[in-house]
Amino acid sequence: MDGKRVGARRTTADAHGDVVVLLIGMRINRFWAVHQWLPVMRAMFRMLAELKAAPERGLLSRVLLTASPRTYYVVQYWESKEKLYAYASAPDAFHHEVWARINGKERAGKVRGHVGIWHEAYVVPEGRYESIYGDMPAFGLAAAHGQVPLAERGRYARDRLAWRAPAS
Repeated sequence: MDGKRVGARRTTADAHGDVVVLLIGMRINRFWAVHQWLPVMRAMFRMLAELKAAPERGLLSRVLLTASPRTYYVVQYWESKEKLYAYASAPDAFHHEVWARINGKERAGKVRGHVGIWHEAYVVPEGRYESIYGDMPAFGLAAAHGQVPLAERGRYARDRLAWRAPAS
């Protein structure tokens, strides 16, 4: 937790419309090949810093996680799939530079399998996601979209999954 004060309450994410989630990470295949995987890890942190400094690019929130001593990943919540695509292909973004390096190494036969990289992207339609947070500061989807008292969306998961934003 980030040290924010938390009251005893249950909340849910205040997301409206589609939710865009990107899981992106790396796996260390050879611990001893620090010179191969450390640059990948540093690049991941540099991209996150770049996105934090430029909120107009569309990253709403992120959570850094580890699945094992080998696998590290980031759950990212984006404003839209269009903003995610735009960042991924923007020539002025660090991501573009990193992919150019990776593709160059692959073409030159210099990728040796010491570090794996991966991502999964999801566009989740409204009515196909729900959340509940008990005594938590804004986290995950709620950090990206804000949070509201649970009663506003329904006590049960089936109610929250059936919730639709009012037509504007």
